[in-house]
Amino acid sequence: MDMPENLFDLSGKVALVTGANSGLGFGFARGLARAGSDVILWGRRADKNEEAAAALRAHGVRVFADVVDVSSEPAIVAGFARALDAMGRVDTVVANAGIASRVPFTDMDVATYRKLIDVNLDGAVFTLREGARHMKARAEAGDPGGSLIICGSGSIFQGVPTMAHYGIAKGALNALAKALATELGPIGVRCNVIAPGFIETEMTFADPEVGRMIADVVAAKAPLGRAGKPADLEGAVVYLASDMAAYHTGDTLVVDGGKMSAN
Repeated sequence: MDMPENLFDLSGKVALVTGANSGLGFGFARGLARAGSDVILWGRRADKNEEAAAALRAHGVRVFADVVDVSSEPAIVAGFARALDAMGRVDTVVANAGIASRVPFTDMDVATYRKLIDVNLDGAVFTLREGARHMKARAEAGDPGGSLIICGSGSIFQGVPTMAHYGIAKGALNALAKALATELGPIGVRCNVIAPGFIETEMTFADPEVGRMIADVVAAKAPLGRAGKPADLEGAVVYLASDMAAYHTGDTLVVDGGKMSAN
């Protein structure tokens, strides 16, 4: 009896994931590696990068880990060049790197605002730009295609008190995805957003008491009865990176256990 074809096999593809040494980023990278994709892992700490890379290599794929601070455009440009030297090509870019902070809007100062925007918005924009440049060059050489994936947030759709700057960044990226989908579609490059609900990570549990409180509230409201885990995002990123999503672009996939539907 013939075995069923694996429709989501990513063997032969190379994915770049930013902020990939922990949390959501590592979840994205792990899902891609489990599906057979080689992975370029960007993070700001060499020790954590290598620890994450070792875990990904256990899935039998090539992994190139690099220290890249996405708040710096020159660092992104140099990092992307190193990635191409090491891996030869990039088929998927997952713009995930991000930070979070809480401050009442009336107390927002330039330093707090810029620190978050530099990473969450500008870091994603210039990472995606480098990916798009590479994919355009490949298309002009007769090798079209590619998938740009943005890590969004429920804050695209719902206000989060004391996190206006975070919502600004995610909302802008959601709009960017639609612009890139229309601009890059003619060369076969797709762009989509994955918008997670509350996911239990090191960042969301930086204050364990607050993190547990929010997770319990989410569990009470979400139809699936729990907060999310990074593993819950693996299927969405694998699908969007795969050829099965060849006609899927300009969209925002909400992965929140049904919480928004229940509100």
